[in-house]
Amino acid sequence: MSTPLAPARPTRISLAVRDSSTMLRRNLLHARRYPSLTLNLLLTPIMLLLLFVYIFGDVMSAGIGDGGAGRSEYLAYLVPGILMLTIGGTTIGSAVSVATDMTEGIIARFRTLAIHRGAVLIGHVVGSVLQCVMSVVLVGAVAVAIGFRSTDATVLEWILAVGLLALVSLALTWIAVGMGLSSPNAEAASNNALPLMVLPLLSSAFVPVDAMPGWFQPIAEYQPFTPAIETLRGLLLGTEIGHNGWLAVVWCVGLAVLGYVWSKSLFNRDPK
Repeated sequence: MSTPLAPARPTRISLAVRDSSTMLRRNLLHARRYPSLTLNLLLTPIMLLLLFVYIFGDVMSAGIGDGGAGRSEYLAYLVPGILMLTIGGTTIGSAVSVATDMTEGIIARFRTLAIHRGAVLIGHVVGSVLQCVMSVVLVGAVAVAIGFRSTDATVLEWILAVGLLALVSLALTWIAVGMGLSSPNAEAASNNALPLMVLPLLSSAFVPVDAMPGWFQPIAEYQPFTPAIETLRGLLLGTEIGHNGWLAVVWCVGLAVLGYVWSKSLFNRDPK
């Protein structure tokens, strides 16, 4: 009689995928059971969208083009920036979630289990990117409901726009994870990650850089959100992208690598 073959041992990659999937489900369950943080962060871009369109729209549109734009043109100009602001706000929740895990002791328990060491962070990152995508869809639906249209964008441009939003989400999430790991508690993590929502306000999200005071223009121009917003605006509305496309990719890749290395270094430290 032939001896039965021993079952194949799972590879390291398959174990990492399995453990990361488990951590992803855990984070999505937490987001579903405690939606208040996500909803609070989601309300901010929606309120800003409605405020700037219906309250300030006629005034703000004077800075668009040659000054002859109306409320509908300003809405089209505003939406790409609001979508980037949505991503920045959503990733603040990731920083808070990571800091909560670190301070409540669950990470210490995970360290004693036979699971892939990076699965905890991967679960947070993938879960945050999915939440960013869902938040962008919801805010985009509100924008469409009040009149935003992108009729000139081709299928390829829509695919590139979605890819850009996902890439920005990934880059900012890794930075937010690092901020969460370096914070002593959830409140500090929320404060430390606040620049992820403030920087879009200082970009070309609401008015063109050329319409800003001369001393302020470098602040708006030399930061990651402005090239990303201008690239998204070009893909959806057909405006000139120029050098903003590759600048946006370079910013995203650089921030993602920096956030990954920073987060990995903090996570691998021996707990005090």
